[in-house]
Amino acid sequence: MDLFDFNDNEEKAKPLAERMRASSFDDFVGQKHIVAEGSLLRRAIALDRLGSCIFWGPPGCGKTTLANVIAAQTNGDFIKLNAVSSGVADVKKAVEQARDNLKMFNRRTYLLLDECHRFNKTQSDSLLPAIEQGTILFIGSTTENPYASMTPAIVSRCRVFEFLPLTSEEIRSALVRALHDKRKGLGNYHTEVEERALDHLAFAAAGDLRTAYNALELAVLTTPPQADGTVKVTLSDAEQSIRRRALSYNEDLYYDILSAFCKSLRGSDADAALYYAFRLIEGGCDPLLVIRRLIAHSAEDVGMSDPRALLMATAALNAFQSMGAPEGFLPLAEAIIYVCEAEKSNSVVMALDRARADARERKDDDIPKYLRDNSYGSKEMKAESAAYKYPHNYGGWVEQQYLPDSLKDRVYYEPSDHGYEREIREIRRRKGKK
Repeated sequence: MDLFDFNDNEEKAKPLAERMRASSFDDFVGQKHIVAEGSLLRRAIALDRLGSCIFWGPPGCGKTTLANVIAAQTNGDFIKLNAVSSGVADVKKAVEQARDNLKMFNRRTYLLLDECHRFNKTQSDSLLPAIEQGTILFIGSTTENPYASMTPAIVSRCRVFEFLPLTSEEIRSALVRALHDKRKGLGNYHTEVEERALDHLAFAAAGDLRTAYNALELAVLTTPPQADGTVKVTLSDAEQSIRRRALSYNEDLYYDILSAFCKSLRGSDADAALYYAFRLIEGGCDPLLVIRRLIAHSAEDVGMSDPRALLMATAALNAFQSMGAPEGFLPLAEAIIYVCEAEKSNSVVMALDRARADARERKDDDIPKYLRDNSYGSKEMKAESAAYKYPHNYGGWVEQQYLPDSLKDRVYYEPSDHGYEREIREIRRRKGKK
């Protein structure tokens, strides 16, 4: 056995998801809105002008893989750190290495930081000068919203790319490729996988290709070969490997039941909503999907007529994540009943649509001067900000203009006559507001 045998053994020991990781854009799965031919990212990479960026999205959607592809496509070194296990010393070492590469070889260094939202302010501050000076090209990978979870100074110096969960079709295609790939995949196992098994793995992975790869590999490796050496993976094998049974309905019926659940919530029929919710769950649907729809409808269809509906729905999510099934079904059922029985109003979604439309089509950044930040600027600017009327000096509310002049008469939120919004209408009436 020579050195190459050891290297080969090390490669074989890697999980399928790691072995099948794309090394070029041709093999990359999904995220066409980011990596399509002619996209901003592809053009920047082709010109070797990619700046620091943050990849934000759910697990298993290709964030780390795309960073690897970028490293392979550009003329630069590649350093990988994990924010959980790396400290300031690791960052300083990476920056020193990047600085040496730039001075001695005129070669730039890419720093991939997994779980970058875990970096605290001290760690972030140690990296900030290198990003500003271009010593390092930072690529952060995170499952958390970077605008809320990361140091603003880092985020402001990066372009944020939002990744989407992969579709079932994209995952299924990747699994088929892995089954036929003899060098990196499972092609040497002479495997036959039932179509229903592939469909189930692709659907049950819920957009996470890593989960699908791991489940497929487990199913293939644990299924005894038949007399002719063929490994036949059935739907039952797939269910066990991904620990979720197949849906007891086809895809069309699944969407019909989900639609009926949503419309029952909107229609205030608790009995129907409960039935459809647990028809989905008992049929193999992830309960978290049902809860996410419940949260959305508590804001869309109940909204300000009973703001407690949103609290109930989000509490059901927290309870289910803490307790699991079957105990977590109790707060879920309670929240479904509450959302159904609450008075309904779509005033929130109407206000959202109107405000977003103006924000897109009638952009006006001429903010009234007395509303602007007065912590900087000339004496004249500070004097103008003094015209601001502090509401608490007037009993909690005072009439003054907040919208820019071109939008000053716009009304986005119009409370209905239902539930708590009746009180809101009365409060607004007493203030002389529309």
